[in-house]
Amino acid sequence: MQVIPTRRLVMVSGRSHPQLSAAIAGHLGVELQNANLREFANGEVHCRYDQSLRGSDVFIIQTHCGPVNNTLMEQLIMIDAAKRASAKRITAVCPYYGYSRQDRKATGREPITAKLVADMLQAAGADRVVSVDLHSGQIQGFFDVPFDHLTAAPVLEQYLKDNVSNDIVVVAPDAGRVKVAERYSQHLGCDLALVHKTRPRGTMNQVEARHVVGDVDGRHCILIDDMIDTASTICAAAELLSQSGASDIWAMATHAVLSDPATERLKAAPFSRIVVTDTLPIVPERQFDKLEVLSVAPIIGDAIDAVFEDNSVSDIFGGENLA
Repeated sequence: MQVIPTRRLVMVSGRSHPQLSAAIAGHLGVELQNANLREFANGEVHCRYDQSLRGSDVFIIQTHCGPVNNTLMEQLIMIDAAKRASAKRITAVCPYYGYSRQDRKATGREPITAKLVADMLQAAGADRVVSVDLHSGQIQGFFDVPFDHLTAAPVLEQYLKDNVSNDIVVVAPDAGRVKVAERYSQHLGCDLALVHKTRPRGTMNQVEARHVVGDVDGRHCILIDDMIDTASTICAAAELLSQSGASDIWAMATHAVLSDPATERLKAAPFSRIVVTDTLPIVPERQFDKLEVLSVAPIIGDAIDAVFEDNSVSDIFGGENLA
């Protein structure tokens, strides 16, 4: 007897960012299946899918926004439920990967929590993981399952091409972003600069910008970073660029974490525009005039389609989606 197997794509959303999940589903022309997430009186999360997942290719979308422990645990429970429902393959789609900054031991007796998150996703039953603009590319090596690293660069670069006509300089706010900033400068055909920063030993969320490497006097500077959390790094860099004679300063980042007091810092900093993507939800209280939000739903949707069809994800980015 010969049986021709059928393939079925199922997309499910957690509760952290339903708007992004709906946009991804709309891009692909599929409906989100209901996971019926609810909480017991003591706060424990329960999940039960409406329809059978047996033999399905299931994509579970959950960005790890605050409170990150709750959203991460919710995704783990959804993965476990899909595994026990006999899903053929489970892909954890994490537009923003939680604990990504804890990817090494900076001092003694510290955890490597990014590795712990990788272990938990795999233990729960994820067969594949998809994420956007990791803080560090080495996180991919924490997984023993395929990891598809996406980048928001095409969206941000297209925005610059559509909205900037004068001479620009792409600026890395610290040494860790030089490789990414250099890729932007190559694609846009513009110059590259670097802000040298230091972080006082034993402190968190405190940054001192020392000096600028590169010609920024009288030029339009574009600061490129992977995330804006408390905004200390990018605001310190902007102040230094302003002192160095920059005529206009924009900030661009993939992940708008915007932990307090980021919004107030960004409002006060010498930015004329701050451009981010929707990998994380931005509550109305943290939205302001200079902030613009671009959607990465088409990029994530195309990656999901490529995974489902067993096509190359790297081809979407011309092979330039490595961190």
